[in-house]
Amino acid sequence: MVMTASSANRLSVDALVFDAYGTLFDVHSVETTAESFFPGRGTDLSRVWRAKQLEYTWLQSLMQSASQGREDFAALTAHALDYACAALRLASTAQIRHRLLDAYLDLAPFPDALATLPGLAPLPRIILSNGTREMLEPLAAATGVAQHMDAIISVEAAGTYKPSPRVYQLAVDHLQLLPLRIGFVSSNAWDAIGAKAFGLTSIWVNRTGVPIDRHGPAPDAMIESLIELPALVREA
Repeated sequence: MVMTASSANRLSVDALVFDAYGTLFDVHSVETTAESFFPGRGTDLSRVWRAKQLEYTWLQSLMQSASQGREDFAALTAHALDYACAALRLASTAQIRHRLLDAYLDLAPFPDALATLPGLAPLPRIILSNGTREMLEPLAAATGVAQHMDAIISVEAAGTYKPSPRVYQLAVDHLQLLPLRIGFVSSNAWDAIGAKAFGLTSIWVNRTGVPIDRHGPAPDAMIESLIELPALVREA
């Protein structure tokens, strides 16, 4: 059973690590651009695009070998867009494709992220994301998220994607803390479960009220909004 913020004791952690896509930045803010090109289909395109993007990260991690390399997140995002357009039979052009991919570099931050991050100081706060640094750093700077972060870490340093333990180890190596002393915050249940399986103190941001996945250990706590996070965590 996942502990909710209302029923949980405060979690004692020395630092916070945030997922980026879906947690701090709204991946479905691309719907506006998609709708401008494909009226009535923007939501469908965004949903299929995101689902396939994640699927490709998992598949490429599993397929990786001496003869099969791993593409970065920008490349997989483009492949997923191409698939989504084909699956939905949307007549995309090179210009439309370029505009949609650019929209992914200009995602809207979640309001609860911008409202919450400043109040979490003085806890160290970092981003740990599937995205490349070239994708993450300009986005974090443009949205104001960067000023509340001590570091941005890409999975590129691990050479694989979440939920590989090698990715979560990057946070441990950077912070030089025991996994249990690191609070990992993600709105993606599979990511929160992966972090918990690795040994981090895991907090799932369940904004949409979906059930928890059953394939691994439940996160330490569930919140409905990042607004609840400061009341949940405390310094050691």
